[in-house]
Amino acid sequence: MTEHTHRQFDAEIESVRSRFLQMGGMVEAQIRDAIDGLANGDLDLLDRVITREAEVNSYETEIDEAISRILALRQPAAVDLRMMITLTKMITDMERSGDEAEKIARMAKMIHEAGRRNMPALELWHMAGYVNTMMRQTLDAFARGDAKVAADVVRQDKSVDQEWQAAIRHLITYMIEDPRTISRAIELLFIAKALERIGDHAKNMSEQVIYLIKGKDVRHTGVDQVEREASD
Repeated sequence: MTEHTHRQFDAEIESVRSRFLQMGGMVEAQIRDAIDGLANGDLDLLDRVITREAEVNSYETEIDEAISRILALRQPAAVDLRMMITLTKMITDMERSGDEAEKIARMAKMIHEAGRRNMPALELWHMAGYVNTMMRQTLDAFARGDAKVAADVVRQDKSVDQEWQAAIRHLITYMIEDPRTISRAIELLFIAKALERIGDHAKNMSEQVIYLIKGKDVRHTGVDQVEREASD
């Protein structure tokens, strides 16, 4: 590979990497805005979350096509190949995170447009806070090549799962105590589940970041093992 070709190759990889970070920033904003719209009833904000999903899908297609070209024409090896493999998997999780944010926005819009009453007082904000932090740290870990931050995201997913289980218990209690809240509780349950799924996607992406940096597949190994691999 000539020096010119090598520079061009590096530029292509950096372009794909940069586009993924842009995609991630958009999804991070979607999640934040969907939760803000749920909290304050800002229907315009919720509509923007829904509309931006098409842009997220376009990012996924564009990045996927760019990776396919690089693999076909450049035949990358070693860390460059790991970067392409990692991004192929991460863009899927990122796009699905955007899907979940759109679901939250649509459900929140339906709740507010219907002027819901008898809404269970479910505390979703801790869960949303965890998820927002996980997504931000996942992007940071990828951008800076920080395996320890990625491992911290994997551990935080346990807290999101605990919040999800607590939400189920609370909503069941509301429905038993006041049947008028059943339909409202189900709507909030869908939102809580969407947040839990975003946490799963952030965890998946962070595991891929560790693979990129360390060359170790840490999926299905447990949080303690993930942290050991990230620290080595």
